[in-house]
Amino acid sequence: MVSTALRPDPMGPPVPARQRTEIALRDVCVRYPVSGSTSKTVLSCVDLEIFAGEFVVVLGETGCGKSTLLRLILGEEFPTSGSVTVDGKPVTRIDSRSGYVPQKYSLFPDRTVLGNVIYGPENACSRVLGRIRPSFWRFHRSLKSDARVFLERMGLRSQDMDKYPHQLSGGMQQRVAIAQALMMRPPVLLMDEPFSALDPSTRGSLQEQLHALWRETRPTVVFVTHNTSEALLLGTRLVLLGRHYEEDASRSNVLLDLELPTSRLPFARRKQSPEFQELRERIKLLAYKSSLMNRAEGPVEFPKAADPQ
Repeated sequence: MVSTALRPDPMGPPVPARQRTEIALRDVCVRYPVSGSTSKTVLSCVDLEIFAGEFVVVLGETGCGKSTLLRLILGEEFPTSGSVTVDGKPVTRIDSRSGYVPQKYSLFPDRTVLGNVIYGPENACSRVLGRIRPSFWRFHRSLKSDARVFLERMGLRSQDMDKYPHQLSGGMQQRVAIAQALMMRPPVLLMDEPFSALDPSTRGSLQEQLHALWRETRPTVVFVTHNTSEALLLGTRLVLLGRHYEEDASRSNVLLDLELPTSRLPFARRKQSPEFQELRERIKLLAYKSSLMNRAEGPVEFPKAADPQ
């Protein structure tokens, strides 16, 4: 059993009190037609309630429906059956309640770093204020000031603000993409494996900066990853998804829904804690067993040794 007797974070408790449901998925199923009358089930019987201010990490192997789950919340895709709500309202389209950071950053190549980050809020308000009115230009100056703060918090220097995306490294471009999403101040932030293509040093730096920003502004974060260590490092709660094999759509994809005791530790100490190591091995073994069971035709005898991965 994983111990929960952890010392509190001296910077304040990172786990928010459960007061309001921000995102709700009720008996959600997603199926895609394959050929003829057959279909492929990606998500089945998914029931999730995500509370305002939580940092929920969605973990699982390739093809288990992690990105599909994000697209449902974003409103880019809709369930075959069941319902998805954000802030109590049905998701029927993409709107400003949810910010989105993809795995592959999508910056405008003809706009500077600063221009990319202010584009969203500037475009949203330009029709209201009118670009020829003095109030718009006061708003524009305020946006640039806010954008600089977000970019500096994500590790960019003042001399980087006027560069174009092609002049930045991949890690720097991803920092800009995160600042771009945060500038809209969305109550929900959806992140689809945003650090997976980065080198370990850059990845570690961005993890720390993202966590610090989340602590300050407390959006509801749904963060998709296939990296168990990253999940345990960042999240206050972990949702482990499994993949359907053959046509088994009779049970939920959700293998585990767990509030993470490691989130009560100071960020810098989490990876060194016994709780972190124990949880990591437990989750890897659970995912491995699920994979074997899905592939096997009959009962599987699991070895007593640690996770072979």
